[in-house]
Amino acid sequence: MPAFTSYDGTELTFDASGDGPPVVCLPGGPMQDCAYLGDLGGLSAHRRLIMADPRGTGGSAIPADPASYRCDRLVDDVEALREHLGLDRMDLLAHSAGTNLAVLYAQRHPERVGRLALITPSVFALGIEIAPEVRRATALLRKDEPWFPEAFAALEAIVAGKGDADAFRAIAPFWYGRWDEAARAHREAEDAHRNHEAAARFSDGAFAPDATRAALAGLSSPVLVLAGELDLNSPAPTMAEVAALFPHAELVVQDAAGHFPWLDDPERFAATTEAFLARPAR
Repeated sequence: MPAFTSYDGTELTFDASGDGPPVVCLPGGPMQDCAYLGDLGGLSAHRRLIMADPRGTGGSAIPADPASYRCDRLVDDVEALREHLGLDRMDLLAHSAGTNLAVLYAQRHPERVGRLALITPSVFALGIEIAPEVRRATALLRKDEPWFPEAFAALEAIVAGKGDADAFRAIAPFWYGRWDEAARAHREAEDAHRNHEAAARFSDGAFAPDATRAALAGLSSPVLVLAGELDLNSPAPTMAEVAALFPHAELVVQDAAGHFPWLDDPERFAATTEAFLARPAR
């Protein structure tokens, strides 16, 4: 994999595949390598995907300073990657927890962001609360699924503050539009691609939501907020709140999709995302 040296001497890797203008992709987890993104449902047929492995994940080196796993510190890695690629402005695509990093980058370097695609975004950096009743209503969309009773009971325990590791495993089907063999394999592979120590430090004092929201209110870049209709982690009603924070944002809710919409309907995901990335940047 190609590599570059970041601001503190840590060697970081990224994967580059596909044809067309580049888009830099930031994985979620938090602190998961980019392997789980695949080719984003075939988006690589339209774009050159620059898939970044965060420090301490995938092929990227473990840094000397563990505090550099903080999300706000990772902004400097994204900027180092931009400089390495020789891009004056770059399109950014981020998934889940990686969207926290993307919005902090846009806050600090707005002039470097062409287009910003936030895929089933996390809300920590934005200071938005997801109400338990919103999660329940989203979960109830799956009430006819055979796995629903066990998963919903586990969700109720988690909402009540009584969820254990077994409960979090039991709600896994809610993350996917189809709880089939491919989804199970995707879920099973997750732990092997995540740096748990880094994930524990990711949010530690990294966020100042009021300042971030104020900065993003002046962002001139086009923004796509792509939600999954069935996504328990990033429910569509909350994603509408996310989109409302940006002056030039579009909300798209992908039908029958969960937290990984490129798995549930690859063609629709790729078409929606490419249509957004093809629009003129401001």
